[in-house]
Amino acid sequence: MTMLSGLNEFGRLKRLAMRRPAEAFVNDARIDREWQNLNYHYRPDLAKAQAEHDRFAEIIRGIGADILYLPPADSLTMDSLYVRDAATVSPRGVILANMGKKQREGEPAIHGKFFAETQIPVIGAITGAGKLEGGDLIWLDEKTVAIGRTYRTNDEGIRQFRNLVGPDVHVEVAVMPHYKGEGDVFHLMSVISPLDHDLQLVYSPLMPIPFREWLLKRGQKLVEVPDAEFPTMGCNVLAIAPREVVMVKGNPVTKARMEEAGCKVHVIEADAISVPGEGGPTCLTRPLERV
Repeated sequence: MTMLSGLNEFGRLKRLAMRRPAEAFVNDARIDREWQNLNYHYRPDLAKAQAEHDRFAEIIRGIGADILYLPPADSLTMDSLYVRDAATVSPRGVILANMGKKQREGEPAIHGKFFAETQIPVIGAITGAGKLEGGDLIWLDEKTVAIGRTYRTNDEGIRQFRNLVGPDVHVEVAVMPHYKGEGDVFHLMSVISPLDHDLQLVYSPLMPIPFREWLLKRGQKLVEVPDAEFPTMGCNVLAIAPREVVMVKGNPVTKARMEEAGCKVHVIEADAISVPGEGGPTCLTRPLERV
């Protein structure tokens, strides 16, 4: 099996997993059946979603990254478009999540089967009472990972994760605020997106103070998302290479601030793939390897 390399959230993407809207949304009947139950803001259009997703993938391929497309399955829901959450990575391989959102419980096993078939090592899974979602984990380097304690990732999930990565990895736990409550999706990556080894895009008003102080002590520079652009996913930005990022349209102040910090910014239309389900560019991807 191929081991994973470049374990961070800012290096040039080499290999990642995604799932097409055609495999997640499937057809109009599934969309009609699920979008309200999954708390989408409005009904997404399938054809528009596929076109937006294809354009996003085109940008990613433009830097030489290899996209692995995850398969469909009858047990999946529309939320399976947001592949980040069902698995995370570690120095030795993939760790399968245990979803905090009940409708998504079947996703990790499907990811695990696919990764095994494509010779990507899977070293374990979060099980039982442990809950963990990939949007709550940020690798800063191969020895340092930040993990959000949220309604989707609990103490038992963090304990199991620590056991799987071993004592050589420092796990910095960020205890996140209640914000909109148990029914809302609020991950650590809702308030921070790495841009480079020493540069983070953040929304400070919802960051835990100890975690923010920890970042600053590590020499991190912070680019602040303004209040008006947090609800429009201004903080959900995917680094495809150091200081080269993809963001959702409609966040001009955040875009300008990243550019002032030396970033190249790609802006995507995401009215069907991101806005309805509140899943931005980071959520739509499961990075596996960076260089």
